[in-house]
Amino acid sequence: MKVLGIETSCDETGVAVYDTGRGLLAHTIHSQVQMHDEYGGVVPELASRDHIRRLLPLVEETLSRASTHRSELDAVAYTRGPGLAGALLVGASVATALAHGLHLPAIGIHHLEGHLLSPLLSAHPPSFPFIALLVSGGHTQLMRVAEVGDYKLLGETMDDAAGEAFDKTASLLGLPYPGGPALAALAEDGRTGQQGGGYSFPRPMLAQLQRERNLDFSFSGLKTAVALAHKQTFPSNQQAALPGMKADIAAEFQQAVVDVLVAKAMAAIEYSNLRTLVVAGGVGANRALRAALDAAAAARGYEVHYPELALCTDNGAMIAFAGALRLLGNKPGHASIEGFSVRPRWDLADQKIPA
Repeated sequence: MKVLGIETSCDETGVAVYDTGRGLLAHTIHSQVQMHDEYGGVVPELASRDHIRRLLPLVEETLSRASTHRSELDAVAYTRGPGLAGALLVGASVATALAHGLHLPAIGIHHLEGHLLSPLLSAHPPSFPFIALLVSGGHTQLMRVAEVGDYKLLGETMDDAAGEAFDKTASLLGLPYPGGPALAALAEDGRTGQQGGGYSFPRPMLAQLQRERNLDFSFSGLKTAVALAHKQTFPSNQQAALPGMKADIAAEFQQAVVDVLVAKAMAAIEYSNLRTLVVAGGVGANRALRAALDAAAAARGYEVHYPELALCTDNGAMIAFAGALRLLGNKPGHASIEGFSVRPRWDLADQKIPA
């Protein structure tokens, strides 16, 4: 069974073909980073227009790479939400029209469900049930995953997501867009507070974890602490500061985020009496986070699974794969041009597959 997957939730146009018998046949991504760099962030209208330009050529290219003709497809899966409304509409309209024309099911997939299930595409996939740590530009959540479509929210961010905090801190430090990877690269040259770097930032909501078993997150206070430290370090002109101070700020900020994510993830596994953690989303590619999670899990006898690095960012492979699992589990009806819709805001816990 072959499923075409289309992802257009934000600033990447992703297309893939997944075969339930042979695995991932091909996936292609066009990133809009260069276009949005001029504005320091994603411009929704420009993102939507670029998806329109790129999507159909990418579909043809991906089908060719997969050695698959449209007539061989069994379904078309697309990101229904959450995301930018205009960008979602591009993918949904193309996917639904394609499915309608080919008399195939069109399957609307939750963007975060795609990320959550993406580690199952790896050579050594996790087994259900497991704890999932979803860390991306717009989301930081801990979920208990019993099976495909059965997700229980354990904790989520109360304000900025970890990825947002990375991007906003990077902007404060004058780093280029996208800020997260740039800040992580700068942090490699810096010292954390424990190493005598001179900065000590808060680890938000860790006290609540110990007192109340609270698995929620908050990064706005950490972002404020970084802003104050930056103002004190660079009061008028940045040339007055000693070399490496920016790197020290970046390193201590990153370490604070990592400490919180690791502590909450380990606690979620312990409280749920499970032994497996799945990490997904763009921030899951962060090397410092992976190293800390691996070390913490090994010390406790837990397993940690990540998607392939190429599948950490938004991509069509995770959508095609999730669509295939949904198709196998539920046999959704055929597409209807009049019936498609998108959900820019959408609760991941509302994903139960009917019996």
